[in-house]
Order: sequence, then structure tokens, then C-alpha cells
Amino acid sequence: MIMKKIIVVDDDESIRKTFFLILNKEFQVYLAKNSKEALSCYKKVKVDLIIADLKLPDTDGMEMITKLREGGYEGEVILISAYPDLIDLDDLSRLSIKHFFVKPLDLDALNHSIYFLLCPKKENEKRV
Repeated sequence: MIMKKIIVVDDDESIRKTFFLILNKEFQVYLAKNSKEALSCYKKVKVDLIIADLKLPDTDGMEMITKLREGGYEGEVILISAYPDLIDLDDLSRLSIKHFFVKPLDLDALNHSIYFLLCPKKENEKRV
């Protein structure tokens, strides 16, 4: 079975490490601290899911996802943020972002969303 690939983009090192520890047994996980690193990784690796923070040091997550979509990325996206009031639902819809989580993260719900997006229906049924 080919491992699905995930890029986690967050300027908080502890969040990146937490995602890596939770996901690296079943997925190939790439970490980026800003959009520049994420875009560079995307050019090298065909990813299945991007988990991105809304507020990044060099741009915001929505701008980064816009660039990726314009560059041909059609995969799944999960957006996370400590600032839910900055989210525009129309932007989420326009960028096909169906999953949004508020920090502090509910790791069980987030894990469920990741499996829902990346794993076949049979595997989802096993985990629920």
C-alpha cells in the first residue's frame, strides 16, 4: 500500500512535531514552518493533503492555498487557526477547503477528518 503524503504548515514547532508524531506511522509527513517551505516541498512531492495554519510568518494560509490551487493542486486541505473570526466562508468554499479547526486543536476530531479525507471508506469504518 502506498503511503499518502501530508504537508503540515505551521510556524509553531510544537504543533508541527505533534502532527508528525501522530501521523508519521501511517502517512508520509512533511513539515514546513512557512509558505515558502511548503511551496518548495509541494514542487518536489505529490501530496494528498495540506494541513495549514491561517497565520504564517510570510503570508497567510489562504494566500498560500490560493497559490497552490492556481498551480494545479487539487488535493485536500485542512485549515487550522487560533483566529476563527478571520475566516471568510466564501473563501473556504472558493478554495474547496471543507475542514477547518480552531486552536487549541481537538486532535481526535482532526484525526477523524484526516482519515475521512485520505482513507478509503472501509478504513474509515474501522476507525469510527
